[in-house]
Amino acid sequence: MAAAYKTSDFLSAKLAKWACALKYEHLSPQAIHAAKLFWYDSVGCALGGSQQEDAKILLAHYMEMAGVSTLKPQASSLKPSTLFVSGFKTNPVDAGFLNAHMIRAMDYNDIYWKADPAHPSDIIAAPLALCEYKGLSGRDLILATVIAYEMEQRLVEFGLPGIREYGWHHATLTAFAAPIACARVLGLTPDQMVQAIGISAARTFSPGAVTAGKLTNMKNTVDPWAARMGAESALLAARGFSGPEHMLDGKEGLYHIFSHVHYKGEPARFDTDIMLDKLPTKPADHYRILDCGMKSFPIEALSHAPLTAMLKCVKENAIKPAEVAEIKVEVIARAADILGDPHKYRPDSKETADHSLPYCMAVGLIDGMVTPLQFKEERVLDKSLIPVMDKVKVVANDEFEALFPKFQPSQVTITTTSGKSFTKRVDVPKGDPRDPMTPEEIGIKFTALGKAVIGEAKCKQAGNWIMTLDKHDSVSGLFDLTTA
Repeated sequence: MAAAYKTSDFLSAKLAKWACALKYEHLSPQAIHAAKLFWYDSVGCALGGSQQEDAKILLAHYMEMAGVSTLKPQASSLKPSTLFVSGFKTNPVDAGFLNAHMIRAMDYNDIYWKADPAHPSDIIAAPLALCEYKGLSGRDLILATVIAYEMEQRLVEFGLPGIREYGWHHATLTAFAAPIACARVLGLTPDQMVQAIGISAARTFSPGAVTAGKLTNMKNTVDPWAARMGAESALLAARGFSGPEHMLDGKEGLYHIFSHVHYKGEPARFDTDIMLDKLPTKPADHYRILDCGMKSFPIEALSHAPLTAMLKCVKENAIKPAEVAEIKVEVIARAADILGDPHKYRPDSKETADHSLPYCMAVGLIDGMVTPLQFKEERVLDKSLIPVMDKVKVVANDEFEALFPKFQPSQVTITTTSGKSFTKRVDVPKGDPRDPMTPEEIGIKFTALGKAVIGEAKCKQAGNWIMTLDKHDSVSGLFDLTTA
């Protein structure tokens, strides 16, 4: 008869033990600064995201569910957590979800891509809502933010080769990271945190269909929903609600169910050491948040390097759009599969367009830039772009595979109508930790997204507030500055 497992034997218990012991004083100055920068970037993304149609639909739905029939901010009998822009107050679970969706809505927020892609800032609105709900400080939020990034980034590395290759979306992994960050905000015990992980993950396994082929509103919603489950699961665990402690490495947990899946003839597997090795516990340690990047374009992450290469090639060689006969784009295989499948040549929505390499390259060539304006409905549906998209040829380069994920190599060759060819290669897109966005560049992005929403003066004030997050005893001041 097999020996019974103890809770402490499971991976979730080991992660909970680490997260519960970590304190703000253990964080490195670099990790604290990085958390502020990611909040600066994320709130800017939320301001722009609040204007997207799907964000407006969700806001109207949740206000109606709360018994509010208009879009005017009103008092609520629920514990108040606040939404960006509208100022609507609701419970922390719904507030965390809706704010997370605003951060995510434009696909303009941060990016971490190793074995799988991830956007750790999809999580952090949930601990923000709980911090407001509990009256906690900016330091509490920074600690939860660093924990969220540490867990999410390790989770997307520990699948070999990665759950994306198995046909699953990374929200499946966010469901394990979000409850850890949220439970830490609530001050749960390690055992309660283990229960929160089990509750959350039991509800949130997301198939890759949400980012394959034709894309819908769910593309930018599944990860915020996983963050929502993290908040709700932590609150339930605090009340004594239980969840399976073996959701990662126990019977019929993540490891078990994926062991039946094969990729290139090999069974799926997970490297537990990646989750546990050198977990930071003191200021001198390395925190994963320092390895995460930001986006300088509001598009899918693997489009950044080829778009950067094309724009540089056009500028350096003074190529006019009318002179272009073909744009050959060489990328890694997964980028070609995600961004260049047949449906991406005829995008009919923002969600498909910002994951369409042919569209991004075509509109970038014609407009000379790719900003949120290039994803307005009238521009996405502009039929004059179709002949330009058809000039884009997306090709998988096998040699690039060996360089990924350390580098994101992309090579663009533009052939002109006169028969001349010009080539440009980019290995590290702007926003990568090796070519990071500065606070000033984040401020420009923030103002570009938020100026029409809250005004230029508030954009500046909000940026200053975020960059002094560790000095604030309450997070409520952030909403005073981000309410239209």
